[in-house]
Amino acid sequence: MRSGVDADTRAAAVWEGTGVLFILGIGSVLHFLFEWSGNSPLVAPFATVNESVWEHLKMAFWPALVWALIERGPLNRRINNFDLAKSTSIPLMLLLIVGLYYGYTGILGESVLFLDITIFVVAVLAGQYVSYRLLTGDERSPLLNTVAPIIIIVLAVLFVVFTFSPPHYALFQDSVTGGFGVP
Repeated sequence: MRSGVDADTRAAAVWEGTGVLFILGIGSVLHFLFEWSGNSPLVAPFATVNESVWEHLKMAFWPALVWALIERGPLNRRINNFDLAKSTSIPLMLLLIVGLYYGYTGILGESVLFLDITIFVVAVLAGQYVSYRLLTGDERSPLLNTVAPIIIIVLAVLFVVFTFSPPHYALFQDSVTGGFGVP
Protein backbone atom coordinates (compact mmCIF):
# COMPACT_ATOMS: atom_id res chain seq x y z
CA MET A 1 0.00 0.00 0.00
CA ARG A 2 1.04 3.61 -0.31
CA SER A 3 2.98 5.17 2.54
CA GLY A 4 0.93 7.10 5.05
CA VAL A 5 -1.89 4.57 5.17
CA ASP A 6 -2.43 3.65 8.80
CA ALA A 7 -2.27 0.11 10.13
CA ASP A 8 -6.05 -0.15 10.59
CA THR A 9 -6.71 0.78 6.97
CA ARG A 10 -4.12 -1.75 5.82
CA ALA A 11 -5.66 -4.39 8.07
CA ALA A 12 -9.10 -3.72 6.60
CA ALA A 13 -7.69 -4.02 3.08
CA VAL A 14 -6.03 -7.34 3.88
CA TRP A 15 -9.14 -8.73 5.58
CA GLU A 16 -11.48 -7.65 2.78
CA GLY A 17 -9.09 -8.92 0.09
CA THR A 18 -8.70 -12.25 1.84
CA GLY A 19 -12.48 -12.31 2.16
CA VAL A 20 -12.78 -12.25 -1.63
CA LEU A 21 -10.78 -15.47 -1.85
CA PHE A 22 -12.71 -17.06 1.03
CA ILE A 23 -16.13 -16.20 -0.41
CA LEU A 24 -15.21 -17.36 -3.92
CA GLY A 25 -13.65 -20.59 -2.65
CA ILE A 26 -16.34 -21.59 -0.17
CA GLY A 27 -19.06 -20.35 -2.54
CA SER A 28 -17.76 -22.65 -5.25
CA VAL A 29 -17.87 -25.60 -2.86
CA LEU A 30 -21.45 -24.71 -1.87
CA HIS A 31 -22.50 -25.17 -5.48
CA PHE A 32 -21.80 -28.90 -5.18
CA LEU A 33 -22.17 -29.57 -1.45
CA PHE A 34 -25.86 -30.54 -1.46
CA GLU A 35 -25.26 -33.24 -4.05
CA TRP A 36 -22.05 -34.37 -2.32
CA SER A 37 -23.97 -34.68 0.97
CA GLY A 38 -26.44 -37.11 -0.59
CA ASN A 39 -29.09 -34.36 -0.68
CA SER A 40 -29.01 -33.91 3.09
CA PRO A 41 -31.80 -31.65 4.39
CA LEU A 42 -29.32 -30.35 6.97
CA VAL A 43 -27.06 -29.03 4.20
CA ALA A 44 -29.91 -27.74 2.01
CA PRO A 45 -30.37 -24.30 3.63
CA PHE A 46 -26.71 -23.46 3.03
CA ALA A 47 -25.90 -25.10 -0.29
CA THR A 48 -27.34 -24.78 -3.77
CA VAL A 49 -30.15 -27.36 -4.05
CA ASN A 50 -31.11 -26.64 -7.66
CA GLU A 51 -30.19 -24.45 -10.62
CA SER A 52 -32.39 -21.47 -9.76
CA VAL A 53 -30.92 -18.00 -9.48
CA TRP A 54 -32.10 -17.79 -5.86
CA GLU A 55 -30.24 -20.94 -4.88
CA HIS A 56 -27.05 -19.63 -6.49
CA LEU A 57 -27.22 -16.54 -4.27
CA LYS A 58 -26.34 -18.82 -1.34
CA MET A 59 -22.88 -19.14 -2.88
CA ALA A 60 -22.23 -15.49 -2.01
CA PHE A 61 -24.46 -15.00 1.02
CA TRP A 62 -23.35 -17.75 3.41
CA PRO A 63 -19.59 -17.46 2.83
CA ALA A 64 -19.78 -13.66 3.10
CA LEU A 65 -21.70 -13.96 6.36
CA VAL A 66 -19.24 -16.50 7.77
CA TRP A 67 -16.33 -14.30 6.70
CA ALA A 68 -17.95 -11.30 8.41
CA LEU A 69 -18.22 -13.30 11.63
CA ILE A 70 -14.57 -14.38 11.33
CA GLU A 71 -13.25 -10.87 10.74
CA ARG A 72 -15.55 -9.17 13.24
CA GLY A 73 -13.27 -9.82 16.21
CA PRO A 74 -10.00 -8.63 14.69
CA LEU A 75 -11.53 -5.63 12.87
CA ASN A 76 -14.56 -4.40 14.81
CA ARG A 77 -12.71 -2.14 17.26
CA ARG A 78 -10.11 -0.99 14.71
CA ILE A 79 -12.41 0.42 12.05
CA ASN A 80 -15.76 2.16 11.63
CA ASN A 81 -19.19 0.93 10.62
CA PHE A 82 -18.57 -2.83 10.76
CA ASP A 83 -22.23 -3.83 10.93
CA LEU A 84 -23.26 -1.27 8.31
CA ALA A 85 -20.43 -2.35 5.99
CA LYS A 86 -21.46 -6.00 6.09
CA SER A 87 -25.19 -5.25 5.97
CA THR A 88 -24.59 -3.19 2.84
CA SER A 89 -21.98 -5.27 1.05
CA ILE A 90 -23.63 -8.68 1.37
CA PRO A 91 -27.01 -7.61 -0.09
CA LEU A 92 -25.10 -5.66 -2.77
CA MET A 93 -23.44 -8.89 -3.89
CA LEU A 94 -26.83 -10.56 -4.19
CA LEU A 95 -28.40 -7.65 -6.07
CA LEU A 96 -25.49 -7.51 -8.51
CA ILE A 97 -25.75 -11.22 -9.21
CA VAL A 98 -29.48 -11.00 -9.88
CA GLY A 99 -29.30 -7.75 -11.88
CA LEU A 100 -26.33 -8.70 -14.02
CA TYR A 101 -27.62 -12.23 -14.64
CA TYR A 102 -31.07 -11.11 -15.77
CA GLY A 103 -29.54 -8.20 -17.68
CA TYR A 104 -27.25 -10.29 -19.83
CA THR A 105 -29.67 -13.21 -20.26
CA GLY A 106 -32.33 -10.73 -21.31
CA ILE A 107 -29.99 -9.48 -24.02
CA LEU A 108 -28.52 -12.83 -25.12
CA GLY A 109 -31.63 -14.92 -24.51
CA GLU A 110 -29.63 -17.64 -22.77
CA SER A 111 -27.31 -18.32 -19.86
CA VAL A 112 -23.56 -18.62 -20.48
CA LEU A 113 -21.52 -20.38 -17.77
CA PHE A 114 -18.45 -18.17 -18.24
CA LEU A 115 -20.57 -15.05 -17.75
CA ASP A 116 -22.29 -16.57 -14.70
CA ILE A 117 -18.91 -17.23 -13.08
CA THR A 118 -17.67 -13.77 -14.04
CA ILE A 119 -20.75 -12.19 -12.45
CA PHE A 120 -20.12 -14.13 -9.23
CA VAL A 121 -16.52 -12.88 -9.11
CA VAL A 122 -17.47 -9.27 -9.96
CA ALA A 123 -20.26 -9.24 -7.36
CA VAL A 124 -17.94 -10.52 -4.62
CA LEU A 125 -15.20 -8.04 -5.58
CA ALA A 126 -17.70 -5.16 -5.59
CA GLY A 127 -19.24 -6.20 -2.28
CA GLN A 128 -15.88 -6.51 -0.54
CA TYR A 129 -14.75 -3.18 -2.00
CA VAL A 130 -17.86 -1.40 -0.72
CA SER A 131 -17.31 -3.04 2.65
CA TYR A 132 -13.72 -1.79 2.70
CA ARG A 133 -14.82 1.75 1.84
CA LEU A 134 -17.39 1.79 4.63
CA LEU A 135 -14.97 0.23 7.12
CA THR A 136 -12.33 2.86 6.42
CA GLY A 137 -14.69 5.80 5.91
CA ASP A 138 -16.14 8.26 8.38
CA GLU A 139 -18.20 6.87 11.20
CA ARG A 140 -21.88 6.65 10.31
CA SER A 141 -24.91 6.92 12.55
CA PRO A 142 -24.76 4.53 15.54
CA LEU A 143 -28.46 3.86 15.00
CA LEU A 144 -27.82 2.86 11.38
CA ASN A 145 -25.03 0.54 12.48
CA THR A 146 -27.37 -1.02 15.04
CA VAL A 147 -30.37 -1.49 12.74
CA ALA A 148 -28.48 -2.56 9.61
CA PRO A 149 -27.84 -6.19 10.70
CA ILE A 150 -31.59 -6.82 10.60
CA ILE A 151 -31.19 -7.03 6.81
CA ILE A 152 -28.75 -9.95 7.17
CA ILE A 153 -30.99 -11.73 9.68
CA VAL A 154 -34.00 -11.42 7.36
CA LEU A 155 -31.98 -12.71 4.40
CA ALA A 156 -30.71 -15.69 6.41
CA VAL A 157 -34.26 -16.61 7.41
CA LEU A 158 -35.46 -16.25 3.81
CA PHE A 159 -32.69 -18.51 2.51
CA VAL A 160 -33.71 -21.22 4.96
CA VAL A 161 -37.47 -20.88 4.41
CA PHE A 162 -37.31 -20.51 0.62
CA THR A 163 -35.06 -23.56 0.30
CA PHE A 164 -37.95 -25.74 1.41
CA SER A 165 -40.93 -23.57 0.45
CA PRO A 166 -40.00 -21.11 -2.31
CA PRO A 167 -42.46 -18.77 -4.00
CA HIS A 168 -43.36 -19.83 -7.53
CA TYR A 169 -41.57 -17.04 -9.38
CA ALA A 170 -38.83 -17.24 -12.01
CA LEU A 171 -36.11 -16.27 -9.52
CA PHE A 172 -36.79 -19.50 -7.60
CA GLN A 173 -37.35 -21.84 -10.56
CA ASP A 174 -34.77 -24.49 -11.39
CA SER A 175 -33.63 -23.72 -14.95
CA VAL A 176 -33.00 -27.42 -15.63
CA THR A 177 -36.02 -29.21 -14.14
CA GLY A 178 -38.53 -26.37 -13.90
CA GLY A 179 -39.09 -27.31 -10.26
CA PHE A 180 -38.86 -25.21 -7.11
CA GLY A 181 -36.91 -25.74 -3.90
CA VAL A 182 -35.41 -28.99 -2.69
CA PRO A 183 -35.84 -31.70 -5.34
